[in-house]
Amino acid sequence: MTTPSDQTSPGTRPGADPATWGPPRSAPRPAPAPAAGEPRQPSARRLWRGRPEDPRWARPALLALLLVTGLLYLYNLNASGYANSFYSAAVQAGSESWKAFFFGSLDAANAITVDKPPASLWPMELSVRIFGLNSWAILVPEVLMGVGTVAVVYASVRRRFGPAAGLIAGTVLALTPVAALMFRFNNPDAMLALLMSLACYLVVRALEDGRTKWLVWAGAAIGFAFLAKTLQAFLILPALALVHGACAPVEPRKRLVQLAWATLALLVSGGWWVAVVELWPASSRPYVGGSQNNSFLELTFGYNGLGRLNGEETGSVGGGGAGGPGGGAGGGQWGETGWDRMFNSSIGGQISWLLPAALILLVAGLVLTRRAGRTDPVRGSFLVWGGSLLMTTAVFSYMAGIFHEYYTVALAPYIAALVGMGSVTLWERRRSVPVSLTLAAAATATAAWGYVLLNRTPEYLPWLKWLVLVGGLVAALGLVFVGRFGRRLALAVAGSALVAALAGPTAYTLSTVQEGHTGSIVTAGPAGPAGASTGGRGGPGGGGQGRQNQQGQTPPGGGTDGTDGLPGGGPMGQDGQDGQGGRNQQGGTGGSAENGMPGGGGGAGGLLGGASVDSEAEELLETDAGDYTWVAAAIGAQNAASYQLATGDPVMAIGGFNGTDPSPTLARFQQYVAEGKIHYFVAGGGMGGGTGEGDDSGDSSTSSQITSWVEETFKQVTAGSATFYDLTRKADG
Repeated sequence: MTTPSDQTSPGTRPGADPATWGPPRSAPRPAPAPAAGEPRQPSARRLWRGRPEDPRWARPALLALLLVTGLLYLYNLNASGYANSFYSAAVQAGSESWKAFFFGSLDAANAITVDKPPASLWPMELSVRIFGLNSWAILVPEVLMGVGTVAVVYASVRRRFGPAAGLIAGTVLALTPVAALMFRFNNPDAMLALLMSLACYLVVRALEDGRTKWLVWAGAAIGFAFLAKTLQAFLILPALALVHGACAPVEPRKRLVQLAWATLALLVSGGWWVAVVELWPASSRPYVGGSQNNSFLELTFGYNGLGRLNGEETGSVGGGGAGGPGGGAGGGQWGETGWDRMFNSSIGGQISWLLPAALILLVAGLVLTRRAGRTDPVRGSFLVWGGSLLMTTAVFSYMAGIFHEYYTVALAPYIAALVGMGSVTLWERRRSVPVSLTLAAAATATAAWGYVLLNRTPEYLPWLKWLVLVGGLVAALGLVFVGRFGRRLALAVAGSALVAALAGPTAYTLSTVQEGHTGSIVTAGPAGPAGASTGGRGGPGGGGQGRQNQQGQTPPGGGTDGTDGLPGGGPMGQDGQDGQGGRNQQGGTGGSAENGMPGGGGGAGGLLGGASVDSEAEELLETDAGDYTWVAAAIGAQNAASYQLATGDPVMAIGGFNGTDPSPTLARFQQYVAEGKIHYFVAGGGMGGGTGEGDDSGDSSTSSQITSWVEETFKQVTAGSATFYDLTRKADG
């Protein structure tokens, strides 16, 4: 039996003595570089073989994991068409106008921006500039971010816990349902997850050697993440700063200096764009979408900031301020809040499959390292990933404002890392009774919770829940006695536990990649009567099954008369079933009333889903399109985006995403019309709302004022199933 004072032999993992219930030893440092004159390993061989200290199978296994992840996420990718047409329209605009590229404008004529900073759009816009506007050009950059996130999590975990732990972590991440959803979708969350994972990796590096550069790069990563999804990037800042301040292997004063440099890097990487936007004359830049005063700072600290926490989101869906969505104690339009929110019927199947195991393994890892020195990098790794998980989970669980299921992709890298680190750390000490019992407890919790999640979709693979439960419990029983088994039998038990743990999320992930997902609110998992994946079926732009979640239930605010129970629903078709109806902007099929979407014709889209654009409407808008700055104007960004993507010409989104932003004012819109800059006005559309400065009525929204003026003043025309107003022709009489 070895003791902690024994030297680690080459190729032996640190702390591999399974009988030791004590702090893991740090991993051996990488092998030294070849001496002068000694031939270096060829680059191709290094790529395939990996580091000299790793087992021969480690690098090929990593490359296989990344390849399979990429192929999985690429499968059936174009079924989602333009995915979220709100962001796809901005991508199309940025691929044609560098000004739109910089500001994140919704149209190439730069009327208004998206309600986020533009960083997440930039890779897609560059891709579209190279490959043209199509589903693959938009979504492949998101897939690459997913593969990159898996690689970053592997690299971080491997450093102190070995390649087996890294592979487990990477596999868990790749097979998390919400990860498979969002790394194939064009919302900002893919870039955010990648940069948050990178920040954790860099802080782990800083805890190993105390070098300032790693912490500075971590600050820069978080700052750039701010340019993807504003203040959500800062959720892990307290945890990372506290861990470095307490555990970095340098003196206290230097730790404070390092944190100061990291803060400066964050401010520079995230603040330069903000400074340009705020200093740029408002008259010569697009209106800041999502704000009520044309200010990005207001957007950051209001609608996208504190409003998300307290529910007072001025301009949001359903209004803002006191009594707005989510403003009630314990819940609201966006679902019940509380410690168990990540486990509820709406969110549980997205992310929580291995969350119980991750929490158990986090506690176990901290117990194992309780006697380690302050600077122990193994404990530091648990604190970095565990602190990030706990901080983000706490905020998600209690935020009263806008919250969607897919936000939980931010948790996926943290859960995956903890499962990989914790399982291998305990496995190496499996001969200890407390350790084996802890492993068994993690396996039991995972099996039981997997059964609960699968039982929420009783018609989806009904046999799978029993396989997960029975297989997991048998494996847990084996883990109780695993310390007495031989190597082969022990590995068989471990493999069985891993298969049982991943069976449920793997099934949900495979269901996710087999379906297309469109619209603003999407969920992972099986689609159908017992488990709807919103915006998923019927191919690009297909109907979204009403607003059921994956358990076939309608969450708060949901309904069968439109997306999330809001007026207008999603992409609309004629009268077919399961998305077989009118054509959408990708040439795919729209939804129908039987899918929870209003049937009966195209035309105006809903607040959260785009419009179906038929050939007659497209032909009408493209007539003399070059003579106008905007071929049309529409209430709400999703409505405008559909027509813009169909025609390739700028369409003004009145009121931004929700139709509630006071832009343009009625006076400004009348000026545009008088100057001949807008050809058509699309009838119907988003909700509207918001009163801008200069509005005389005070109690009438900007968008409704514009709608009323247009309907009273201009001639109505019909093209296919859509209704427009020709802004160059006055109404009769």
